[in-house]
Amino acid sequence: MRLADLPTPAAWVDLTALDHNTDVMARHRPGASLRPHAKAVKSTPLLAHVRNRAGHERFCCATLREAEGLVAAGLGTDLLVANETLDAPRLGRLAAAGRAGGGLLTIAVDSPETIQTAAAAARLGPVATLIDVNVGLPRCGCRPDQAGHLAELARGAGIEVRGVMGYEGHVVGNPDRAWRSEQVGKSMELLRVAHDAVGGEVISAGGTGTYDLHQWASEIQAGSYLLMDTHYGRLGLPFRQALFVEATVLSVNDDGYAVADAGLKAFGMDHGDPEIEGRGVFFCSDEHVSFTWDAPRRPRVGDRIRMLPAHIDPTVAYHEHLAVIDTADPDGGGQVIDTWPVDLRGW
Repeated sequence: MRLADLPTPAAWVDLTALDHNTDVMARHRPGASLRPHAKAVKSTPLLAHVRNRAGHERFCCATLREAEGLVAAGLGTDLLVANETLDAPRLGRLAAAGRAGGGLLTIAVDSPETIQTAAAAARLGPVATLIDVNVGLPRCGCRPDQAGHLAELARGAGIEVRGVMGYEGHVVGNPDRAWRSEQVGKSMELLRVAHDAVGGEVISAGGTGTYDLHQWASEIQAGSYLLMDTHYGRLGLPFRQALFVEATVLSVNDDGYAVADAGLKAFGMDHGDPEIEGRGVFFCSDEHVSFTWDAPRRPRVGDRIRMLPAHIDPTVAYHEHLAVIDTADPDGGGQVIDTWPVDLRGW
C-alpha cells in the first residue's frame, strides 16, 4: 500500500525524520542521560525502534496503562512512572512483572499517601521512588522543603529512594530561548534544594524544549522530539516534523474555502489549530477542517492535503495506528513499509 491509498484521516510517520530526530537527540543525550517519554508517541514498536537505534534503555511514562504496555513489550528494564498513582493493585502487578523480568519500576511520589501506595506495591516486587518536586508548574510535586521528610518516610517504609524529579513544564514551550534558559536555572535551584535533602543518583527533569539547557540533571524526560509538532516547531530546535495526518478534500466552495475529512477528532487542539502545508486553516469541526485557498491554487474534490498537529501527544492518542513511510527511498518514498499500533492509549 502507498500513502495515497490509505483511508483518511491517516496518521503517518516519516521514518527519515524520526531517525534524524533520534540521532540528533542521542548525540546530545546519549544512553542513560535521556529517558524517552512514552506519552508523546504511545507506540511500543516506535519506542523499540528508537531503543534499537540509539541504545536508550530507560523509559518513562505518564499512565499505568503505558507502564503495563512497556513492560509487556520488554521495554521495562528501567521504567519510571512520572506521575503519582493511588492504584496499589495495578502498581503491584507491575512490580511483580518487574520481578519476573528483572526490570526496575520507579514511581513519582509527593505525599504520604502515594508513598503508602508504593509500599503496598513493593510487597509484590521491587519498587523504587523519586521524590516529585514542584519547580514552578502548578501540578503535582511537593515543596522543595518537604522533599527530605518524604524521603525519610519512604525509606522508613523500606522503599528505595533513587533521587528527585522536577518538571519545568511551564518553561518548555516558550519560544524565547534566553528566557527558557533563565527559567530552567531557577527551577533547577529549587530541585537542587530538594536533592540536597533527599540524595540519590537520579535527578530527572526537562523536556523537548529544554533538553539542551540542563547542565545538572542526570536525565532528561523528552518525548515530543521524536515526532514533533508546530508548537515545538516555533522554538528553532534541530528536530524535524515526523508525524503528519493525511486528509482528503471533500468539498470546494467558490467563496474561497474547502473542506477535508480531519477535524477535532483527529488532533489535539489545546495548542491551537493544526497547520496545512501551503494552505490556511479556517476552523476545525468534529470531522472536518475548513481551509482557505487562493486562485489559481484551487483544490479539487479528492485531493490529498497534509496536516501538521499543534500538540503531538493528544494527536497520537486519537489514532489506532501509525503508517510508516521511508521518504528517503527514491523508489518508494510513498510506500507504507510498516504499520505501528498506537498500543499505549487509554488509562
